[in-house]
Amino acid sequence: MTVSPTASLVRLGITLPSPATPLAAYVPVRVSPDTAWVSGQGPTRDGISLYTGRLGADLTISQGADAARLAAINVLAALAGALGSLERVREFQRVAVMVASTPEFTDHPAVANGASDLFIEVFGEAGRHARVAFGVAALPAGWAVEVEAQVALAP
Repeated sequence: MTVSPTASLVRLGITLPSPATPLAAYVPVRVSPDTAWVSGQGPTRDGISLYTGRLGADLTISQGADAARLAAINVLAALAGALGSLERVREFQRVAVMVASTPEFTDHPAVANGASDLFIEVFGEAGRHARVAFGVAALPAGWAVEVEAQVALAP
């Protein structure tokens, strides 16, 4: 059974924001006939960074997962803006989650689950994906987390 992402968003009580404006010289989404690549999205709402700092110093794992979920919502907003509808998404293929963290922090996968879980909640099995989660010293605008995605599209 195919899950309607639009119906899932309504069920989850999520309203997608307007797509974020790029912070530099890139496009938010590159679309080919069968694939879309979403540039890194941060944990922002209405242009305001809601989760800044580093995991292992400033934020808990739970806060990091919340940041990843918010960044994933922004991935969906970027996709919807580029495609006109999330109904064109066939499946998520790969997700990358960058976590601003201290050198000692090692729970990147737990933080990244905030994004992965959202994609599965919205798309069902089509939301399952290959993933990489890794720590970095810093992210744009001081974000705690940045999420990017590659998705397969229906014709």
